[in-house]
Formats: sequence, C-alpha cells, structure tokens
Amino acid sequence: MERIKRVLITGHNGYLGSVMAPEFKREGYDVVGLDTEYFGECSLVRDTLSVPSIHKDIRDIDIDDLKGFNAVVHLAALSNDPIGNLNAGWTEQINLQGSIRLAELAKKAGVRRFLFSSSCIMYGMSEAAVVNEDSLLDPQTEYAHSKVKAERAIAELSDDNFSPVFLRNGTVYGLSPRMRFDTVLNDLVGSAVTTGKVTLHSDGKPWRPVIHIRDVARAFAAVLKAPQSDIHNQPFNTGANHLNYKIIDLAEMVVEAVDGCKLEILSHSSADQRTYKADFTKFMKTFPNFEFEWTPEKGAQQLYQDLKNCNLSYSDFTNKKFTRLKWLNHLLNTCKLDNVLRWTNGR
Repeated sequence: MERIKRVLITGHNGYLGSVMAPEFKREGYDVVGLDTEYFGECSLVRDTLSVPSIHKDIRDIDIDDLKGFNAVVHLAALSNDPIGNLNAGWTEQINLQGSIRLAELAKKAGVRRFLFSSSCIMYGMSEAAVVNEDSLLDPQTEYAHSKVKAERAIAELSDDNFSPVFLRNGTVYGLSPRMRFDTVLNDLVGSAVTTGKVTLHSDGKPWRPVIHIRDVARAFAAVLKAPQSDIHNQPFNTGANHLNYKIIDLAEMVVEAVDGCKLEILSHSSADQRTYKADFTKFMKTFPNFEFEWTPEKGAQQLYQDLKNCNLSYSDFTNKKFTRLKWLNHLLNTCKLDNVLRWTNGR
C-alpha cells in the first residue's frame, strides 16, 4: 500500500480545519493548508501549530496546486444553513461546483485519496428511528442539498487510482482557534458562561448526534490510514451510537457543568425542529480500534473551563466573529467581499 505522506487540507483555517491541520501534523504528515481566509480574523484563542498554506479561493484552485499530494482532505465550504438560505447561488458555486471541480483536478493531478467532509444533516427531519448510510437522504436546506449532490458527483469519479470517502459528521462542538458559537453545544455553554442561563427556544425534544472537534480530527486521520479497500468510495456516519442526544439532555449537561447555571425553556413554535438520530455502526465495524475520547458531559465541562480561561464575556460570545452568517454579512456590508463572495482587494 502506498504510504500517504503529503496532505492538502482545504479550509484549514476554519473552525474544524484549525484543529485538524495541527492534528495531522502531529501525526507526522506533511500538511499544507488552502484557505481563502474568510474567517482569518475570527480568532478566540491562539493556534497550537502553524502549517504552510496557500491563500486561494477554492473556486480558483488549479492543477498545479494539487500536484505532489497523496491525499486531499476537503473541509472548505460555506458551513451552515443560514448562509445557504441567504444566497443559494453562493452555496451552489462554492460547496457544490467548487467541490466537484476540486475532486476532478485532484484526480488529474494524481491524488489518490480524497476525504470529503459531509454532514448528517443531509438526512433531514427523519421519521425513522435511526438513520444509517443506506437511509433515504432528505435534505431540507441549500447546505444539505449541496452536500448530497457533491457526494454523488464525486463518487462517480472514483476508480482504482482515485479513492474518495465521505465522512458525514454529526454536530461538532468544542474549542477551536476559529471558534463558532452557532453550533448547539457551543452555543449552550457560551450562553451559560456569559449569562448564567441555558435558554432553549424549542421544547428540546429534537435529536442530535454530537461529536467533539478533536474526535472528528482523529476520525479523519483514522480514515486516511485505513486500507483503501476498507473505505473506497463509501459514506460513513462519523460518530458513535452513544453520542446521540436530545437537545434537552445536552442543555441539562451544561447546567450541571457550569456553576450556578439555570435552564430556561421558551419552546417557540418557530424554533428549529430538525431531528435526526444517526446509526454509527458502520464506522464502529470498520474501525473497531477507534475510541471516541469525548462525551458531551466531558466536553461541556472542558469547554466551560476553556471559556473561563480565556475570560469569555457576553460581548465576545455575541460577537459577529463567532457566528458565520454575521461575519460574512459584516464583510459584505463593509465591501470587503463583493456580491459573489470574492475579496474586493484581490487578496
């Protein structure tokens, strides 16, 4: 089996990438990042390690950027539903067409492995008890649609020399240099630390499969090390069966973790009602020696300590830098980005 040495990580300076790229470097890979730096100014804590990087929009990547790499880990995307709803064209161009073009160029450049960061959100509001990789995909948003279409198109490129794999992550939480407070557990802990309350706008009954950001990074590394025959052109729900929780359960864990915190349930009818409980049996069987190190109880306790240590204030928690939609709107309103999300200064 060809040894994988050089890895290109797109979106390496985002929420997940700024944790994953150092993890891969510590694993001994020769890592290079590629990022357009939408969120380069959105740091909450310092980076643990720096990696060489290519400063480029994913839509502008060319074959020379990809030559010499054994693998591409593709994280770069407009990363949540509100952004997709703001302008469907952006999600189409970047998440879908950008991903397909990247895979096509990677194949032409001789890249053998292509890890695509996908999402359990593509299952939509599932009526099934659990959803596995063979369940009906029912995307409800532009972001989810982009992931479904990109998976299908990239899968068609597979052959003996180009092996894609699709990692459908659960809802990620945990501290990152490029922090986000617009994911559920991060939001709950951030609110608890800065207001003394955990506020639920729904009844808390929807299910979410949650996964710590460091476990996501380790899971991607495990997939990259696996024999090609074990993972070739397959989707994997990335997580563990014991990490499916109702939002109310996550909220109660945060209340338990944060000193003096109280729970407030408002239960608005307009609140997000998406629910999905994922089956992670396939991942467990394929990677029987992999252990998820984090539970949401442990993760909430650690995130509480992390946010206390960086003296998180309410103004920090609500700062536009840590909510993706708010920050992109800021870049647009200050004319740093144009109406197709390209830098106006050419950087």
